[in-house]
Amino acid sequence: MRPPTEAPRAPVTADDLERAVRHAVATLRQAPAAAWESRAGTLEWDCWETVEHLSDDLFAYAAQLGPAAPPLTGDVPFVWESRRPGGPANAIHADRAAGPDGLLQVLEASGALLVAMVRTKPPQVRAHHVFGASDPEGFAAMGLVETLVHTHDLAEGLGLDWTPPADVCARVLARLFPDAPRTTDPWPTLLWSTGRAELPDHPRLTRWRWYGAPR
Repeated sequence: MRPPTEAPRAPVTADDLERAVRHAVATLRQAPAAAWESRAGTLEWDCWETVEHLSDDLFAYAAQLGPAAPPLTGDVPFVWESRRPGGPANAIHADRAAGPDGLLQVLEASGALLVAMVRTKPPQVRAHHVFGASDPEGFAAMGLVETLVHTHDLAEGLGLDWTPPADVCARVLARLFPDAPRTTDPWPTLLWSTGRAELPDHPRLTRWRWYGAPR
């Protein structure tokens, strides 16, 4: 699936992830309190659950990189559980009594954990992911995909505008989606790569995955 030779690319960095999480939190803070029970885009979850899921993704990626000997054959064994049938299975749940501000603080904190891990772990570290073992840059890129596309889902459900930085999207595409079109704008291309949009001459995907192997 991956081309045998690749053009030079700019790496995905912890700064990219920190920038994206900060931008996402600032955007989501504009949502009215009553909107958080709305469905998040095409997902089966409401907006509150989707932020918990995103927080959980960022936390879980940080946790994979955390041990002195990161696991190579499975996940760090936290308990992931759904709060309702069909809800996301998370280790991270926000206290509903804290309201949307507390929910977004959970998101910000989870993002900061992954940012810190990516900044401090040596590039030769490898840890398990369901799509194959990856390195700190790969986990940063995966965290970025989760942040960018789930904020898109949330923006649809909350009635907000969301357009992330094109340069960050381009670096994520180059790192995780080597077969994605390179002549289209990076943000629509990332939405196409994750099954959320069509591109000219490229029908919407019904199945997709990224390639997190170290590059």
